[in-house]
Amino acid sequence: KTCLKVTALTVAPTGIVDWQKHCVALEMQLLRFRLQAGKIRELLAEKMQELEQRVTESDQRAESAEKQVHVMEEKLKSANIQPSESENSLYRRYQELTNQVQEKDAVIKRLEMQLEKQILVRAQEAKIIEEKAAKIKDWVTFKLREVSSNTVCSIFVTILDLHSYNDHLAFSLDHIHLMFSAGSSLPQYPSTGPFTHLIYKNISVPVYTTLKGKATQISSVPLHDDDSGSEDDSGSLASLRTSTLGPDRKGSTPGSPRAVKRGVSMSSISSESDYAIPPDAYSLDSDYSEPEHKVQRTSSYSCESLREPEMLEKSGYLLKMGSQVKAWKRRWFILRNGEILYYKSPSDVIRKPQGQMELNSSCRIVRGEGAQTFQLITEKKTFYLTADSPNILEEWIRVLQNILKVQASSPVPMETTAAKPTVRGWLTKVKHGHSKLVWCSLVSKVFYYYRNQDDKLPLGQLRMREAAVEEVDRSCDSDEDYEASGRGFLSSHCTLVVHPREQSPTYLLIGTKQEKDTWLYHLAVAAGSSASFKVGTEYEQLVGNLLDLEGDPDSALWRREALCFCKDGLRSPLTTLPSEALQTEALKLFKSCQLFINVLVESPSIDYHTSLAQNALQVCLTHSELQNEMYCQLIKQTNRRTPHNYSLTQCWQLLSVCVALFLPQQHFLWYLRQYLQRHADPRSEVGKYAVYCQRSVERTLQNGEREAKPSRMEILSILLRNPYHHSLPFSIPVHFMNNTYQVVGFDGSTTVDEFLSTLTQRVGMRKPHLSGFALFTDDPSGKDLEHCLQPSVKICDVISKWEQALKELHPGKYEGTRIVRLTYKSRLCFRAQAKGETDRERLLLAYQVNDEVHQGHFPVNKELALEVAALMAQVGSALVRRGPKAQQILVQALERFYPKRYKQDCTMDQFRDLSERLATKWSVLRGRSASECVRIYLTVARKWPLFGAKLFSAKPIPPSSVEQSQIWLAVNEDGLCVLDYTMVSHLLVMYSYQSVITFGGCRDDLMVVVSQTKEQGGGKKSVEKLVFAMAKPKVKLPSYLVVSMAKPKVT
Repeated sequence: KTCLKVTALTVAPTGIVDWQKHCVALEMQLLRFRLQAGKIRELLAEKMQELEQRVTESDQRAESAEKQVHVMEEKLKSANIQPSESENSLYRRYQELTNQVQEKDAVIKRLEMQLEKQILVRAQEAKIIEEKAAKIKDWVTFKLREVSSNTVCSIFVTILDLHSYNDHLAFSLDHIHLMFSAGSSLPQYPSTGPFTHLIYKNISVPVYTTLKGKATQISSVPLHDDDSGSEDDSGSLASLRTSTLGPDRKGSTPGSPRAVKRGVSMSSISSESDYAIPPDAYSLDSDYSEPEHKVQRTSSYSCESLREPEMLEKSGYLLKMGSQVKAWKRRWFILRNGEILYYKSPSDVIRKPQGQMELNSSCRIVRGEGAQTFQLITEKKTFYLTADSPNILEEWIRVLQNILKVQASSPVPMETTAAKPTVRGWLTKVKHGHSKLVWCSLVSKVFYYYRNQDDKLPLGQLRMREAAVEEVDRSCDSDEDYEASGRGFLSSHCTLVVHPREQSPTYLLIGTKQEKDTWLYHLAVAAGSSASFKVGTEYEQLVGNLLDLEGDPDSALWRREALCFCKDGLRSPLTTLPSEALQTEALKLFKSCQLFINVLVESPSIDYHTSLAQNALQVCLTHSELQNEMYCQLIKQTNRRTPHNYSLTQCWQLLSVCVALFLPQQHFLWYLRQYLQRHADPRSEVGKYAVYCQRSVERTLQNGEREAKPSRMEILSILLRNPYHHSLPFSIPVHFMNNTYQVVGFDGSTTVDEFLSTLTQRVGMRKPHLSGFALFTDDPSGKDLEHCLQPSVKICDVISKWEQALKELHPGKYEGTRIVRLTYKSRLCFRAQAKGETDRERLLLAYQVNDEVHQGHFPVNKELALEVAALMAQVGSALVRRGPKAQQILVQALERFYPKRYKQDCTMDQFRDLSERLATKWSVLRGRSASECVRIYLTVARKWPLFGAKLFSAKPIPPSSVEQSQIWLAVNEDGLCVLDYTMVSHLLVMYSYQSVITFGGCRDDLMVVVSQTKEQGGGKKSVEKLVFAMAKPKVKLPSYLVVSMAKPKVT
């Protein structure tokens, strides 16, 4: 043991202590102690190596003894000797060998005990060293406070040198960083544009990761470089690329019992943070404090009280996505005192954490697409986290919600249906004397309340069925009693009380009379108590009375003046609306409907009616509160209207357009059905529209409501012919790659999946999930872009959004003359799809491959290009004949089927020679049928290993392992391939889907994070982040293809 010597302080003549020399002396002492610690480590390593060698020798001796016993037993069996003296001698020999084995086992156990003792001793030494480092930190902090600001600057230079040796003294840097960052504003993200809901503009590329071999979406928007970042993640990109990933994770992985057993000692051996404590540092704290105990490794949490979030704790392993390279890293997380700290392993909890997450009221928790991922969104960063199982994920989310003051002691069931809220808005909820401003939403007969408008998980709920709802008269109370949550509620505010069965009452404070009337009416309807006291408008009360009579067709209520057509205009809305602005908008809506109804539909005014209908219905889609109002106005305008002229027909036409978009809520839906049933009659023109509306209502209930306003084509189809005569009132051509098309009918609720089911049945093809074909649309900009349609999207929404984008890009230029172009072609190509192919599928696939050949995306030489061009020419037309017409056919065949790059520099003579050679090869195919030529063509094409791959032009962004400035990125069944841009057949590198960790959007580029083996026999893998610059509209296409391609490989 070496005693610490106190270094004399150098005192200037003026009596000022020379702290710089004092710090240098302390640094020398620290270095000496580090040398001593290094010697201790070397001695311990030698001792451990010696013990391990002795254990190995003992094992070898035991094995040799066992082998000798087996040999003797075999000799005994082979000799087959009788029990005699030789048998007794063998038995004695056996006993001797057994005793030797027992002795060896005892030696092994004794050596293991010694090894464990040495590990415990080293662990205690590590704790003492860590405590010394903490004492140094406290001592330096104390001294810094005593000196002046000028002296601090001179000392701080020396302290910074100490930081380069030990991360545990980085508290000063962190403190300074916090001071500088406190005044900086949060990063501002660009707001979404006006075409967020259009699929052709503001394209947002999601990000996926591979968990358990399956692609799972972790973000619906591209990642930023600072997402999920931390101090250790954002340090060096090179270090992340060289991080090793053991394929089998054998040995001392963080999760193995062996690592936990010796985690402290091994981390201490590799540490360089052993510091001695200065002699005068003990005067700072007279009590000897033990180092912080490690948190238990079990994944558990404690909930002492929901009112004390600082008592909520949890610890366990989670996967965290890195900042630079978007790869998953396993970290040990500790949730304590309202913040989350994470380390590399449980044994590192006595060290400085690798990062922290501060939880406050602005934090949000967003679940990922999979059952094990979620996002923790803080003020500064977004952290992507993954749990080992769905149960562990739920535990973490539950505790985090408790920390964020979410009442999750009894989890609130989420809405499992896509039901839209009847009414929603900000209210002040008062219960048990506590008030809180919450976002409220009434869905069906359940009242939900949330912390803010964007939350998906509610704070709580109230079951409204058979609940008591009434208004409370609080006008006699003082103003001071009703100032709530910064909303400025005074004695003029309104109060509702909701008293569910077997629960205590809840009071709702509402700011305006319009809001109060709306909430009172809808809550009373949901509770079933609207008939007990008069709420709502006269129209709503009459509808409620009809509901009580179960829609008696003979009731006089159907003939009440308020429900029937009136020549006078509306002076007030027919339904209860929550604001004056919506009431004003309802009256404007009535005027728009009157203009649509009373102006005769003629050819010059057809676009006028189209614009009126689109604008009115767009207002209803934007403000869902007006949807009930819209239906009430249309029903009132058609009920008992005389005479039966064009105005009545056009009102029913507008109702026919409306029922395919959205439906009314609560008992207004019942009222609509009853009204249609009363007027449905195939013998009259109006009755036919009512029958069509009945069918459309059921279809909307089946497939859900629409997202976009009706398209021009949809409105014209309703106005120009009665949709009753057609079960599918709309139709549109679908084009194929062989320049043919098929007209397919659909209605206002038809999805792409239903549309394709009709198409494939007509053209004789398999379902899309078997054939790999998909439906594409062109881009309204006119560029060479295509958009693949998802099966759940509605065809009418696609057409409407396409028309809106076209109108914004080219105002008034193509309106009414250009429509969306739908193309049905192959999207996914798997080798297993070849089995069971129909003739039509082979034909279309051959034309699609020929298009790739023509564009230069398929590797063929000039001779093979002529052969396949002749095959395709034979498929498309009759045999070549002599004469000028034959020459014209040859030129057309070369233009359509021969690669463009081979024709660019051809002279007239060379082109004439090329035509003659094509005619020769074409004539050889005399008598071949089209199906036979297609079979030969596909047989030749499938010999290319990347047959069916989708190619995308891209530029690698440095640093990258791909050296070329321009490449082809190919997505096929086996993985991602990087091809030479000048020679498609030259494969530069290939990444299998098993090696892809994360992929998707990263800002405006395509990101792919892969792990690949560095050495052939080493088994070590390096993680690399590749970023490719592409045309922005095309960035999402490879991401979606990878998701679709990878699924069949893992399921």
